[in-house]
Amino acid sequence: MTTPEEYSDFFKIKHRVPALIDGVRLDKHLGDILKNESISREKVKKLIKDGFVTVDDEKCTKPKNKIFTGMKIIITIPQVQNDINPEEGDVEILHRDNDIIVINKEAGLTVHPCPSCPEGTLVHRLAHSVPQITQMEGLRPGIVHRIDKDTSGLLIVALNEKTRLTLSDAFAERIISKEYLALVHGTPPESGEIMEPIGRDPKMKVRMAVVPESKEAHSSYRTLYSDPKGKFSLVAVKIFTGRTHQIRVHMSHIGYPIWGDTLYGGGVKENSPLAPYASRQMLHAWKLDFEHPTTKETMSFTCQPPQDFLALIERLTVSVQRVALTGMPGCGKSVVLSALAEKGIATWSADSIVNKLYENGADGWYVLRGRFGSDVSPDEGPVNRKVLFARMQEKKSSRNEVQQLVHPLILHDLMRFWQEHAADPFAVAEIPLLHESHWDRDVDIIAGVRCDKESRQSRLQKVRGWDEDLIATMDSWQWTEDDKMKACHIILENNGSLEALNQSVDKFIDAILRVRTKKLQQTIDAITVLWSN
Repeated sequence: MTTPEEYSDFFKIKHRVPALIDGVRLDKHLGDILKNESISREKVKKLIKDGFVTVDDEKCTKPKNKIFTGMKIIITIPQVQNDINPEEGDVEILHRDNDIIVINKEAGLTVHPCPSCPEGTLVHRLAHSVPQITQMEGLRPGIVHRIDKDTSGLLIVALNEKTRLTLSDAFAERIISKEYLALVHGTPPESGEIMEPIGRDPKMKVRMAVVPESKEAHSSYRTLYSDPKGKFSLVAVKIFTGRTHQIRVHMSHIGYPIWGDTLYGGGVKENSPLAPYASRQMLHAWKLDFEHPTTKETMSFTCQPPQDFLALIERLTVSVQRVALTGMPGCGKSVVLSALAEKGIATWSADSIVNKLYENGADGWYVLRGRFGSDVSPDEGPVNRKVLFARMQEKKSSRNEVQQLVHPLILHDLMRFWQEHAADPFAVAEIPLLHESHWDRDVDIIAGVRCDKESRQSRLQKVRGWDEDLIATMDSWQWTEDDKMKACHIILENNGSLEALNQSVDKFIDAILRVRTKKLQQTIDAITVLWSN
């Protein structure tokens, strides 16, 4: 404890207890008369306990002592001694006057010193850029509220003790409005109220949790945007109480944890491609509305989230563009697919998968043997395609059965392909029966390959040995070429040379990338306008 004798700089306030003041607690009376001196009740108690107050020339160290009319009280108020060492560092000040500053705190910066972070805090930077805060005592000079280290956004700082007391009271009375932006997992309802008490997690002391009969906590949220694929949502959360980790706890409790919040279930694995984009909880204090403590003017501030918000949104939005390549038999789909593969594009072929499934002992071989016997799936060798084709020609029901047995196996492999290339800009799957099997619902872009009928039939006769009857049969099992092409977003013409086809493939790649870029920009524009107004 520091005693009055250890101070060289101080001033004294002399006071005579007025009439009608009888039997009042010393700390209460002094708190009332020192309010205009910007001295809080708690500081009054400390002055009394530390021996800075005398009553009728006798030192009094008990705040609860009673005082009476006519007593002489002398309060010795030492000059503030602040141990904060100024440190250089960026502080983004959005507003400054004689009483307050409003700043945009960067993520990763602790607000004030604590045992785990004794230096390198916002307060240390403020002591350098706004040295007048060091005229207030303690390790939190001017701090009237705080946000977590890894939360970014708006913060009010008082520049003198009187303002600090006024703002502290305003926060305690819940008349200052605070709203945050959060990127959360999933798709929450349009809006909601969360009124669940928060306390220390009994199972993990470093966490807070919804704990019955703990301190009341009240949050409300509104969903501003939800990703169509359900990967993330942007929500605005208003808090009416100031519990530790309140928003993080409440959003996790209702099943929509904040992206990057490892403590409350929203984090990502270290080896995940998303790890660099979600290295902190995506929470940003973006709105503050309050009455100026001196001028009584209504003050309103908004602050857009930092770049890492947009970076994560982009990363979550730009999933692989699923491109399906389709067309009639012999149109050149396989040639286009090979050209794409040579250019480094991930490709997949339904025909190639069917060949694997029909190998002896493969899944397709087994399901066809179970239905049609050893004639179709012999003991040795792959599926006998001629026998299978004859069965399919005999009855439409047999053809439908084959599709019902084999198509799910093909689709399973296709889903695996999309997943494996989820981080690619786009991937291309050759699917001859795309429309007929209704798989077109699960792709983003449909590209058709078209050539004239004579060229197509000539290729099928020379390369596959099909006669006109077989070509007609295979065509009859599909949509017409006109119907297929009408359902496509992009058409590649294959009536010329291989060089011309390669040029078409280059244009095709450019078109896909343009579509991807446009869709991404539309999403970013739709989201950023929400916090720009």
